[in-house]
Amino acid sequence: MSTRMISPESAASEAERLTAAEVRKDYESRREERRTTEAQWTLNACFLSGRQFVEIDPMLEVTETAPDYAWQERQVYNHVAPIVETRLAKLAAVRPVMSVRPASSSDDDLKIADASTKILSAVTAKLETDKIISRATMWGELTGSAFYKVTWESAQGDVRVTAVSPYEIYPDSLYASGMDEVRSLIHARAVPVTEIAELYGVEVPPEDIEFAAPEKAVFSALPDLRLTRKKECAMLIERYERPSSSKPNGELIIVAGERVLYRGDLPYENDADGRRTFPFVRQNTLETAGSFFGTSMIERVIPIQRAYNAVKNRKHEFINRICCGVLAVEDGAVDTDALEADGLRPGSVIVYRQGSQAPRMLDQGNIPAIFTAEEARLEEEFNTITGVSDIMRSSFVPTNADSGKAIQLLIDQDDTRLGITSDLIRAAVRDIAKMVLRLYKQFATDIRLTKCVGEDGSVEIVKWKGSDIGECDVVYDTVAETAAGRSGKQSRLLELLQLGLLNDEDGKLGVATRHKLLALLGYGSWETAAELQNLHEEKADRENLAAMDGDINEADEIDSHDIHIRSHTRFMLGCDFEKAAKAHPELKEKMLAHIRSHRKLAAFQTKAEVSYAE
Repeated sequence: MSTRMISPESAASEAERLTAAEVRKDYESRREERRTTEAQWTLNACFLSGRQFVEIDPMLEVTETAPDYAWQERQVYNHVAPIVETRLAKLAAVRPVMSVRPASSSDDDLKIADASTKILSAVTAKLETDKIISRATMWGELTGSAFYKVTWESAQGDVRVTAVSPYEIYPDSLYASGMDEVRSLIHARAVPVTEIAELYGVEVPPEDIEFAAPEKAVFSALPDLRLTRKKECAMLIERYERPSSSKPNGELIIVAGERVLYRGDLPYENDADGRRTFPFVRQNTLETAGSFFGTSMIERVIPIQRAYNAVKNRKHEFINRICCGVLAVEDGAVDTDALEADGLRPGSVIVYRQGSQAPRMLDQGNIPAIFTAEEARLEEEFNTITGVSDIMRSSFVPTNADSGKAIQLLIDQDDTRLGITSDLIRAAVRDIAKMVLRLYKQFATDIRLTKCVGEDGSVEIVKWKGSDIGECDVVYDTVAETAAGRSGKQSRLLELLQLGLLNDEDGKLGVATRHKLLALLGYGSWETAAELQNLHEEKADRENLAAMDGDINEADEIDSHDIHIRSHTRFMLGCDFEKAAKAHPELKEKMLAHIRSHRKLAAFQTKAEVSYAE
């Protein structure tokens, strides 16, 4: 993103300080409004990490709860962590492949869509979007929402996609149903003052920043729920305003301390039809009606987890009473202090007062069956609420599933429970893909060379620039990944292969189809070495490109002439060749002569083969 550099020696003017104060006041107001939501996020993090004897107090702080009695069991039997881990493992398969649908059936639009798809595929691999999506999905499982920030890095001359914590996002309304209903959005985060000076050329003093650390709540084993501090940092506040009648291109103000680091239009034309909007994409885990932030599955499980811990601890207390016993003694009959300190050790001698009743053990009976029944009911309720069954968590197959199809149906049903979250991830990835293409269209003015993998597994170089990207629709290239797991997808592919539905018009399995089948079956590396036919096709394509520059030679004897004739004929029937032939009339005759040379060599080779056979 281009920024307006300010000299570090220049002091902040009065107008600049007023603007910075107004933005910071707006940020503090939104932060206060969101305290209830943040308290729930912190509670979710505590339950995920295993610190489950906590609650939200009236001051909206998450605090430890004290036991009613010192002898009470307070062990944690954490079902939240394996549920979240299982969901993350299943959602890791949701990595939709995006393709670009052409705006029309014209050759130009088809070529633009094909080039955009290849560019999108190459950029996805380069940015390592799988890691970014995994990081955002983890935030979504913890808090219910995650965000992606899609920006243009001027120094690198490329797009950058980052996963953003919901702790850093402040909308103007917590009741907006989507990003399109938000008129203003603040992205606030603690940044080292040295980094601010490097990016914006402005030196700002460090602030005493105190904030909740969700990473600490999740990964730390220490029962420390206090706020953490960052040293030598300042709050970098970016306030985005959507375009309006008074501000047709919107507005972006970046503030740190008392300094305004940038103020101007929204920098990116990342909306449809060249319009400008926020460079953020929201990804909710579960949508909540009338709420900007989504709902985490942890929030639904917390009451069940509390009840489960209570049942297990009361059950163990009962077992302790049965094992250790409860001793009844007559007042004054024994030294109760010594008896309480040592208990009834095996072989111990108990001296009690003459004439008094000897100490006796109270009958505790057996463990009530209601404990076991309630424990089983709560475990089943975990499955019902979360959609994560025993098959997903422990790879346990029910005994009543006695066939492979029955087991596969149960697995598919488990996957279906994650369908809502999977669809929201796919929608977010689609929006990211649209923004990426639009940023390239806006900023990629120079010619670029991108290495892409073709449908047949061959590597090709695509030469492009931003103007080659049209306003195309980005669509899913695959079905729901979790609804059709790898094993189920592989079995269906084999069935289609046996039925012959994947063969071409000649009844054969094409090279591209074979490569896709092997890739889906997990053996795509077998096709990494280009076959002879692919090499001939690539050579013919290179000759077509060279012909546009007037470089047309005679056919080679080693060529596969049928492949070359078909490729050159297809090239001459295209719009690009037609335009070039109008500008250079001799081009058509030269290409026809080149094709004739292929036919002449093909006829000569055929006669030689017949003569050899005779």
